[in-house]
Amino acid sequence: MQKNIIISGVGGQGILTIASIIDLAAMNLGLNVKQAEVHGMSQRGGAVESHLRISSEEIFSDLIPKGKADIILSIEPMESLRYLPFLSPDGVIVTATEPYVNIPNYPELDELLKTIADSTKHIFVNADSLAKEAGSAKSYNVVMLGAAAPYLEIAVEELEKAIEMLFLLKGKEMVDMNIKAFRLGLESALNT
Repeated sequence: MQKNIIISGVGGQGILTIASIIDLAAMNLGLNVKQAEVHGMSQRGGAVESHLRISSEEIFSDLIPKGKADIILSIEPMESLRYLPFLSPDGVIVTATEPYVNIPNYPELDELLKTIADSTKHIFVNADSLAKEAGSAKSYNVVMLGAAAPYLEIAVEELEKAIEMLFLLKGKEMVDMNIKAFRLGLESALNT
C-alpha cells in the first residue's frame, strides 16, 4: 500500500487536523507515515500545503514529487489548482466548492470549478452545508476528509477510530459531531 496525498487550503481551515486524523489511522494500522507542512502555517488566510505519504514500505522523503500525488484534498477550490502539477495521471481532486475569497482578483467560481472539472477526475463537495448539518460549520474539514475517504485505502472504521481518539478530550459531543460530519462527507462522495 502506498498513498501520496496533498492537503491544501488556507490557514485556519483545519488542514493539520485532517493530516493528524489520517496519520493516526495509518499508524494504528502499522503503516509508515511521513508528513510535511510546506508553507503558510503561521498565517491565517495564507496558502497552506501539507504533503502526507503513507506506505507499507519504508518512506525516504516527506515531500511528494510532481506527478506523484494520488489525491489532492483541497478545502478551498482555487488551492486545488495550485497543486495540479503534483497530481498523478490517475489521481483525483477532492475539493470543497465554497471559495475562501482572500484576494481581490479571485476568479469567478463557475469558471474555477469548470477548470477543475476539465483538468482531471474530481469530486466536488458542498462542505459548508454538510458541516452545518453535522452541527457546526467548524467541522467543514472533517466533512472533506469523509469525502476523500474512498480514495485513501484506509478503512472507514479506522478513520472514525482516529477521529474519536483525536477529539475525545473535547468530549463525546465533539466526537459525535465530527463522526457525523465525516459520514456526511463520505456519503456525498459515494453519491457523486
